[in-house]
Amino acid sequence: MELLPGSFVSHTTAAEIHGIHLPHWISHEQVHLSRGRQTAGPRRKGVKGHRLDISEGDVVEIDGLPVTSLARTWLDLATVLPLEDLVVAGDQIISEHTRSFGPPRIPMVPKRDLERFIATHGRSWGIQKARSAFDRLRVGVDSPPESLVRLILEDAGLPEFSVNCPLRDANGVIVAWTDLGCEAFRVCIEYDGEHHLTPEQQAKDMARDAKVAEVEWAQVKLNRLDLPEGGWRVVAKVKKPLLRQGWRPGSQELLGTSSEFPNRRPA
Repeated sequence: MELLPGSFVSHTTAAEIHGIHLPHWISHEQVHLSRGRQTAGPRRKGVKGHRLDISEGDVVEIDGLPVTSLARTWLDLATVLPLEDLVVAGDQIISEHTRSFGPPRIPMVPKRDLERFIATHGRSWGIQKARSAFDRLRVGVDSPPESLVRLILEDAGLPEFSVNCPLRDANGVIVAWTDLGCEAFRVCIEYDGEHHLTPEQQAKDMARDAKVAEVEWAQVKLNRLDLPEGGWRVVAKVKKPLLRQGWRPGSQELLGTSSEFPNRRPA
């Protein structure tokens, strides 16, 4: 891709270059290019042009191509993505954890740095949505479906579920990790992606399931078939064990709204 002087890749095109997750409905045929606010926006066939207020460090070079930085790209995505998809992208960018197995996960942008970036770009387009999305980001998320499930539960008014939650035995020893966990009612959620279909992973899952049962947590397993149709299947499947574990709608632990089934766009 050859760019005219002063132009740089931005928005969803920059997100693709950085490896940021985007919803399936985003068009990959149109290239997003930007220039500074004081110049005319790019005008070329197949190009969506933008004019942006750019600060120092907002544009970086990747393989010789000028591209908006990760933080700047996430901020610009606020002008083209719904809130839930912006949260999904943000969770990916700030994801960071160290567990008792596997290598530590290093964030693409630490959460504190993203927060600082937003604070210094208060006049940028999309800043209000970015601030709202930032408040809902959580450190430690491993996949986009985990973010979507958490948002569905929050919007449905169910108790708070922590991401990347450790399950401990009576001695405080971590026996398993779960995608989402509600310690108040000892309910955990595992999202099984395609890699869970391999024999090796299924054997690991069975061993983990046994450990979850030993520490008397109720486990809910979800997959891609549960996410469409507004998330009502997720809410229904998680609500049942919560009720069995002692949660009651309207209790002090209840967070969010009281709507049972959120009105959400299918994932």
